[in-house]
Amino acid sequence: MKTKSVLEQSDIKTIAAAAEAEALKNNWAVTIAIVDDGGHLLHLQRLDGAAPLSAHIAPAKANTAVMGRRESKVYEDVINGGRTSFLSAPYIQGMLEGGVPILKDGECIGAVGVSGVKSTEDAQVARAGIAAIGL
Repeated sequence: MKTKSVLEQSDIKTIAAAAEAEALKNNWAVTIAIVDDGGHLLHLQRLDGAAPLSAHIAPAKANTAVMGRRESKVYEDVINGGRTSFLSAPYIQGMLEGGVPILKDGECIGAVGVSGVKSTEDAQVARAGIAAIGL
């Protein structure tokens, strides 16, 4: 039987604070979502000025990243590459860059999804949060 790492509340707070700091440093109004390894929402924060829709998109990106165990950008690239039938894939709603899995020892233990600015910037905010816990 394997022992599995899980996100704890202290990890979630650290990720959220670092992601928020990255967004604020760049004056980016975003929503930050953190999910566990099953895609369950653990944290949602919509910064001042972030569009209401971003509060739906950020969790979808995080969920896509954790369920696929890869960045949501992979799915965006597949679709942009012409495989539009992938739009019918079940349980994948956030097929835009900005969802980043949290990987520890080769296992996906959660994900961060960010929405509100350019997709590359969303991903930058997510990665900053994850880096704060040393991953």
